[in-house]
Amino acid sequence: MKPEKIGFVGLGLIGGSIAKTIHRIHPDITLIAYDVEQQSLALALEEQVITAACETLTEDFADCRYIFLCAPVQKNADFLCRLSSFAGKNCIITDVGSVKSSIHQKIAGTSLSPFFIGGHPMAGSEKSGYKNATPYLLENVYYILTPSPEADPELAEEFQQFIQSLGAIPILLDYREHDFITAAVSHLPHILASSLVNLIKDLDNREEIMKRVAAGGFKDITRIASSSPIMWQQICLTNREQILNLLDAFLASLEQVRTEIASSQEDSLFDFFQSAKDYRDSLPLTGSGPLPQIYEIYCDMVDEAGGIAALATILATNQISIKNIGIIHNREFQEGVLHIEFYEEKALQQALVLLRKYHYTVHER
Repeated sequence: MKPEKIGFVGLGLIGGSIAKTIHRIHPDITLIAYDVEQQSLALALEEQVITAACETLTEDFADCRYIFLCAPVQKNADFLCRLSSFAGKNCIITDVGSVKSSIHQKIAGTSLSPFFIGGHPMAGSEKSGYKNATPYLLENVYYILTPSPEADPELAEEFQQFIQSLGAIPILLDYREHDFITAAVSHLPHILASSLVNLIKDLDNREEIMKRVAAGGFKDITRIASSSPIMWQQICLTNREQILNLLDAFLASLEQVRTEIASSQEDSLFDFFQSAKDYRDSLPLTGSGPLPQIYEIYCDMVDEAGGIAALATILATNQISIKNIGIIHNREFQEGVLHIEFYEEKALQQALVLLRKYHYTVHER
């Protein structure tokens, strides 16, 4: 069953991206939104993504089939009591927070519980706000769903199918398992990235030489430190137990490496880096499981005007379509500087032969 009307509480990066995705794929669904940021609502109205901007949670939300809670984690919990009168067989409440335990514990045993399906799209950006939302943020990303134990399985199945219709890949998990997994693969890395940035800031000299010469490797692993401080403050406070457990485990691992470096344990250090390399290289980045194959190459380019246009012209005149093209600023860990994607393997193979014929240095993934 496709919903006729959907409401959003919060219209930032995630909420805005979900709304834009729904508008792109299901333009006949009516979307309304509430947000304290009036500029976000005004822009969404201007873009005709939403049809109504609400100054409060009015009765306009009562006839929504789904209501997405997209405010910061702690704020979402505060909205629940105001939504309790809306929830029911005809209105499913969901959220998009990266911590699930706090909101599940808050609704446990309440009238909301049978109609609550927690959600967490495993997508995002270091940027925030509706102005950075995109109608393609959910495409081929995992969208974890954590239905309340009391939730009707039919409602959960319906919502799962709707999420799938948006191009995402739904996965059902217990909310406690979700919080441990996200603490490991998302929350801990953000803390480490911010810690490393602050360490370099504190160690840098007056001329900021470290900041000036920071190369691709440093920028690559610390990119996520540019994320919203408010969001990550609340994540640390709401998923505190799981994050502390993982920090303790990481500190123990770091202490082990320190011991191996201090005592010059050559074999152990090699095994440390080899094990990390093997596991990192095994990550299912493309073409694995439900994720589609990506046909991509990297091409070294001379930094001169017209270089990209010349390459694109060569491909176009030979009827080779480009799906995506972009400049890679980090040469330290990426082979080549121009990233080119194709729609199919045949086009990729033709491009390899053609570009090498014209003496381009091309690298396959």
